[in-house]
Amino acid sequence: MNASSPVDYLPIFIMFTIAVGFAAVSLIATHKLGPKRKTKVKLESFECGIETQGNARVPFSIKYFLVAILFVLFDVEVIFMYPWAANYKELGLLGIIEVFSFIALLLIGFYYMISKRALKWED
Repeated sequence: MNASSPVDYLPIFIMFTIAVGFAAVSLIATHKLGPKRKTKVKLESFECGIETQGNARVPFSIKYFLVAILFVLFDVEVIFMYPWAANYKELGLLGIIEVFSFIALLLIGFYYMISKRALKWED
């Protein structure tokens, strides 16, 4: 194996410094040079052409966020199965055992979610 020296990472450091510098200069320049006209109409929230109704800070039911988090959780777990499906022939019996144990854990989590009535909307 080749031993890498810190000099090998110099181009990465330079590129990172330029990227952070560009972002910082862009943010500061637009803030300092941009117009500062704050009017009542400009400070109102924009509702796609519809007149605003009430406060935008109305609390949502926790069930909405729970369903969203569960969707993301199970969606990501299914994405983890793609590399196995692409290489299942090379993985052999051990790969099959591993994916079935993964699916079993996924189903245990799904059963737990159902048993706690996480998807039941009515109280």
